Amino acid sequence: MKQFFKFVFASMLGFFLSAIVVTILFFAIVGAIISSASSDEGKTASANSVMHIELDFPILERTTKNPLQGIGPFGDKKAVGLNDILENIKKAKTDDNIKGLYLDVSNLSAGQASIEEIRNALLDFKKSKKFIISYSEVYTQAAYYLASVADKVYLNPEGMLEFKGFHSELTFFKGTLDKLEIEPQVIKVGTYKSAVEPFILDKMSPANREQVTSFMGSMYDHFLTQISSSRKIPKDSLFAIANDLKVQNAQEAVKYHLADALKYKDEVLDELKRRAGSDVKKDVKSVNITDYNGSDDDDEKSGDRSTRIAVVYANGEIVGGEGDDETIGSERISRAIRKARMDDKVKAIVLRVNSPGGSALASDVIWREVVLTKKVKPIVVSMGDVAASGGYYIACAADSIFAQPNTITGSIGVFGIIPNMQKFFNNKLGITFDGVKTGKFADLGSTTRPLTDAERMIIQNEVNHIYDSFTKKVAAGRKKDQAYINSIGQGRVWSGSQAVSNGLVDKLGDINYAIRSAAKMAKVTDYKVSSYPEMKSPLQSFLGDSGDKVKTYFAKLQFGEQYGYYQQLKNALQFTGVQTRMPYTISIK
Repeated sequence: MKQFFKFVFASMLGFFLSAIVVTILFFAIVGAIISSASSDEGKTASANSVMHIELDFPILERTTKNPLQGIGPFGDKKAVGLNDILENIKKAKTDDNIKGLYLDVSNLSAGQASIEEIRNALLDFKKSKKFIISYSEVYTQAAYYLASVADKVYLNPEGMLEFKGFHSELTFFKGTLDKLEIEPQVIKVGTYKSAVEPFILDKMSPANREQVTSFMGSMYDHFLTQISSSRKIPKDSLFAIANDLKVQNAQEAVKYHLADALKYKDEVLDELKRRAGSDVKKDVKSVNITDYNGSDDDDEKSGDRSTRIAVVYANGEIVGGEGDDETIGSERISRAIRKARMDDKVKAIVLRVNSPGGSALASDVIWREVVLTKKVKPIVVSMGDVAASGGYYIACAADSIFAQPNTITGSIGVFGIIPNMQKFFNNKLGITFDGVKTGKFADLGSTTRPLTDAERMIIQNEVNHIYDSFTKKVAAGRKKDQAYINSIGQGRVWSGSQAVSNGLVDKLGDINYAIRSAAKMAKVTDYKVSSYPEMKSPLQSFLGDSGDKVKTYFAKLQFGEQYGYYQQLKNALQFTGVQTRMPYTISIK
């Protein structure tokens, strides 16, 4: 009996201690949220300062309202969205206290079009005649592309500068699915619509290899052209340097003029002090771009507060329902476009699209709002890293479409996947199924048996119908024949530069170019920029997303670099409805 009470007491003590810890943690979190909500002001720079740009965090379209950033599952580091990065560089250009920029971008994590926008902002900054110094122990190709605009590119004497050309590696799951005895039943339209290939093939199809070679070649040509312009090295020479891997150590990076000199960090810091005019015996006066007093969602641009240009951010996969700040929910984005359309103060709308696509139905819901808006006020599209398949669907009706040369777009095609998991359940798990139905097709779409020929034909007809509707809408929006759209469609992926040539995109330009264009179409010169949809408050973000973020955090810890493969396979097995989605997760290194 004594032992019994001992265990009961220990259990009660453990419970109360846990309750106390949870309570303390809860109030700490609430305090962080309240603190974040009440003070979002950034730092100002003191005299003779240098802005430190260290982009070692995932760059999203907009800065998230996450009061728990820096706490494990809720974000390892304080992150700033592309919108504020661009705004802060712009403000630094005219801030007399900031004498120059220090680029420290060894761990750059961003898409190529996002890097392009930051690079263009740095080029604009240089017009102020202020300096830009770049230093790193290791430059990846993406980091070097950004750093190449600097007045001086410095490399650690024992460091490395990667310059070897682009490559893109695809992951195929057919072997895994075969072992699990899961049959992906594929119905698609489009020769190049290769979204399904990772699940039915063990290597790239000839058509897919052709398209990847084409758009990656276009992006690589732009990469070399821009570095050639900044570093004053002939493009042919750059191609040869990369092709023959001539830069294999730090000394060779200087020999071939990719870097200006080899220096240790203390030497770079001394140079920053001299250039900024600060005391060489003291630390460098600096302000980090993540802490700098950048833009505010409610006050992003000075101007006539009664005249506005709305920027609607559509970021992530396209899904039905509300979505969140990292997915495009058809209800939430449609409501945001509708709200901006019905606001008399809003004279034009910029739809910022950064999406690989998703649900065909959800894409059509958003497309409808773009069409309605076009009838009453200008609406233009600014494409980010990727605006393809469903991402292009929601863009095609706009008055004008702008993209970066290295934006990934197109992929006008449709597919559906219904996994047949009968053998997996039967042979691997010993599970069988039986039931009754009142109609021949009552269980259409079941994953516990193979499709019949009649069912496959029904789904194929629906996929064909959606593709026909998709190409008609693109043809109407782009003022082209449907036959022509079909010829450049077929699920084929294009770079932004190629899309300008084939008419899917009007011009090359960044989001600010799109905003100016929208204002010009609306015939306004003095205006304020407003962002839609309204981002979730810190409390909403915590209460709504914390569980998913914790699960994702621990999944990443478990899988490491292989997490992306797990997520890709998991998503494929959860597809519902017909999809207008990118062929696969494209990663160009």
